Amino acid sequence: MQAASALDYRELARRRLPRFLFEYIDGGSYAEVTLGRNVADLSAVALRQRVLRDVSHLDLSTELFGQKLALPIALAPIGLAGMNARRGECQAVRAAQNMGVPFTLSTVSVCDIEEVAAAADRPFWFQLYMIRDRGFMRDLMARARLAGCGTMVFTVDMPVPGSRYRDYRTGLAGSPGMAGAMRRALQGAMRPDWAWDVGVMGRPHGLGNVAPVLRGSTGIEDFFAWMRQNFDPAITWRDLDFIRSEWTGPLIIKGVLDPDDAREAAELGADGIVVSNHGGRQLDGVLSTTRALPAIADAVGDRLTVLADGGVRSGLDVVRMLALGAKGVLIGRAWAYALGARGQAGIEHVLRLIEAEMRVAMSLTGVTRIDQITRDILADMPPG
Repeated sequence: MQAASALDYRELARRRLPRFLFEYIDGGSYAEVTLGRNVADLSAVALRQRVLRDVSHLDLSTELFGQKLALPIALAPIGLAGMNARRGECQAVRAAQNMGVPFTLSTVSVCDIEEVAAAADRPFWFQLYMIRDRGFMRDLMARARLAGCGTMVFTVDMPVPGSRYRDYRTGLAGSPGMAGAMRRALQGAMRPDWAWDVGVMGRPHGLGNVAPVLRGSTGIEDFFAWMRQNFDPAITWRDLDFIRSEWTGPLIIKGVLDPDDAREAAELGADGIVVSNHGGRQLDGVLSTTRALPAIADAVGDRLTVLADGGVRSGLDVVRMLALGAKGVLIGRAWAYALGARGQAGIEHVLRLIEAEMRVAMSLTGVTRIDQITRDILADMPPG
């Protein structure tokens, strides 16, 4: 199958990955209402087509947090990405750098900070959760600094993990011990290309960044148990002082859906926020990013850098997010599908596809630079 869009890569990933990994990428929490809203609400935003404009020279570059980017895009943090392709996070950081966009390494990556830094030739972003063990967090931030990470993405919408039914059905979660391992092994054996490339040649399969606190238990079931026990539900805005005291570079707060929370982030000195509902993977039934973004951009867009994610599957979606008020867009599933299907080459290809789609959208809405993508190019605004 010749991929012509990010959704084509979804189908290619479904064919190549074991079921437990594909469903982990593809699924959301509970009935997946918010997951569906993210895609549907964004695709429903109508663009205002204009004609007879000189669009012979387009500039898709921008600057975020002092970094010049070829596209107003960053690769969002994806947990367990290193299981989708051999040393997957290393492939992803190389793809992002080749395309001139940032890569964000998840706390719960397979490849640890140091391995990804060795594969990179420029600074990348690092994503951090609030964990009960502040000493462990301090050590992680110190490792990120030593590895040359330039920007911290602090995720705040996961004080407790949401329940994802697909993960229970496939045995990724809720199946401890030998029974769960056998279920996953059987699913892996049904995907021989993946089993050889990742299952055999892609070892080790530990969770490098959190391995020190797993105390030797590095299986997937041990990780999920550790996550439930160690993510900190007592987190408040005051804890941002601890993060800021340990991290002097740009700090982005990820997981904001309410204008009042966006104002809190601005008051406490964040450099940016990501308007996000965790891809529909946390609290089901909340607003889509599309509906939440305009009010947040209006509230704090002049005080910090507003980014957004959720439901982005094309270059048209990137342009829609920018028009709604974002200065940059994080893509998650789109690059995860591409990694699972074709590794680094897949990610680079999907980014080229998104760039080409952005060029068409900009040309036919009459804009030639990223800073010209405003609400003026929308035919209407989303409800709410």
